[in-house]
Amino acid sequence: MALVPFDDRDGQIWLDGSMVPWREAKLHVLSHGLHYASGVFEGERAYAGNIFRLRTHTERLLNSGRILGFQIPWTADQIDEACKAVVKANGLTDAYVRPIAWRGAEQLSVSAQQTRIHLAIATWAWPNLFGDNRMKGVRLGLAAWKRPHPETAPTASKAAGLYMIGTLSKHAAEAEGFDDALMLDWRGRIAEATGANIFLAMGGELHTPTPDCFLDGITRRTVMALAKHRQIKVVERPILYEELPNASEVFLAGTAAEITPVREIAGQAFTPGMITETLLGDYEKTTRMAPAEVDKLIA
Repeated sequence: MALVPFDDRDGQIWLDGSMVPWREAKLHVLSHGLHYASGVFEGERAYAGNIFRLRTHTERLLNSGRILGFQIPWTADQIDEACKAVVKANGLTDAYVRPIAWRGAEQLSVSAQQTRIHLAIATWAWPNLFGDNRMKGVRLGLAAWKRPHPETAPTASKAAGLYMIGTLSKHAAEAEGFDDALMLDWRGRIAEATGANIFLAMGGELHTPTPDCFLDGITRRTVMALAKHRQIKVVERPILYEELPNASEVFLAGTAAEITPVREIAGQAFTPGMITETLLGDYEKTTRMAPAEVDKLIA
């Protein structure tokens, strides 16, 4: 199946306060965000016309900008409304939504205090990240790259630059026939996949790594809340790679991945079971609830 280039599509993109035709949503080649990775973004999904946990995503976007040293010049209310408007303008009800903010082209050097902050929001139909492989379970290789120490990178932000090692790791895994890669942190502990958090079922409990050097995902927190509603004990702790054989089930959680079972990590096999199936079903139901009901459930 041929890929449709992202710069040659029909539709509308919200750019700096206005809807513009998709093909006209451009930035200058000397934009600071392109050269120095001074950009932050969000990945969101709309289900049945509602963007799941929209305000939480918007608040994280604004905070990510602050972590990178800039203020996005729109309020949370304005960004929320823009996200809803772009989904409607493109005639979508189930869709992926991508807000992104970046420093412009007014100044091109390491110092960029005079740059304008831009914001764009695009949306498109995008099924689960892993497509047909999802329900049978995906296979992960082991990444050579490590998630960095929080004193070496702004790891609490959803910053564009932090995904460079994710791309390198995923490409290497795909070259070896895997779907994705498991990333360890700088200490050698389990961190996450290249774009999704990880959960392990151990002895009837749900274990997940402490997010002290990688993103504390919104889907991750949703899954933890759903597990607690099911009276499944959630244990957030450092997890050593050597503990993998103790897990009976493994799954990934993220906006693009949603909940995806894992059937192999670097030669170690896992079988999706009751915990994975239960939380996957609960998550799918939750994404289609009214936003007020979601907020009440996740609170």
